[in-house]
Amino acid sequence: MVAFERRHRIRAYRRLDGPGADVAPPPGLENAPANGGLESLAVLPDGRLFAIAETFTPPDRPELRHAWLGTPGRWMPLYWQPAPGFHPTDAAILPDRRALVLERRFSLLGGFAARLVMTAPEALRSAREGSVLRGETILMLDDAPLPAENWEGIAVMRFGDQTLVALISDDNEIALQRNLLLLFAWRG
Repeated sequence: MVAFERRHRIRAYRRLDGPGADVAPPPGLENAPANGGLESLAVLPDGRLFAIAETFTPPDRPELRHAWLGTPGRWMPLYWQPAPGFHPTDAAILPDRRALVLERRFSLLGGFAARLVMTAPEALRSAREGSVLRGETILMLDDAPLPAENWEGIAVMRFGDQTLVALISDDNEIALQRNLLLLFAWRG
C-alpha cells in the first residue's frame, strides 16, 4: 500500500515491479493541503489500515492531525496528536500491534529533528470514532550520536528471531541533505 500526496490517493501493489490498483481513500482526504496529505500509512495484522495526514488539521484543533483506521470504504475518522512543531511522516506496526509513528520537525534556524513515538498497546485496539491517539517518545533524532536529518520513512520487519526497525531519510535532491538508513534491533 502506498499513499500519495498532491493528488491524494492510495494504491495497492501486489508486486514492486507491477501495476497498482486504486484503493478507496478516507473520506475528506481530498480537502487536505496539497503537500499535507497521507504521509503515514501502515497495515495492521488484521488487515486494517492506520493512516495519518501530515498537516491536515481540524479547523478548531490545529494541534491535531486527521487520521483514520479501517479498510477501504469503511474508514473510522480519528486524530493523531504530534509533539508541538512536529508532523507525522510515517508509521509502522510492531508484532504486538503497537504503532510506531515517525514525526519530523524543521525550522530554518534549528534545522531538522525527528522523534519516534510508540502508542500504548491498546490504543489502536480500543480506538473509537473521534479518538485522539498519541505516542510516547522512544527515540530522538536531533543531534549526535543519531543524525538530525529529514527522516520520512519507517519499516518494521522480522529477520530470523529478531524484529528490526528501519528509518530512512530523504535528501529531496538537495546537496545539504543526506539519504540515510538507520537499522535498529527491537528489544521491546
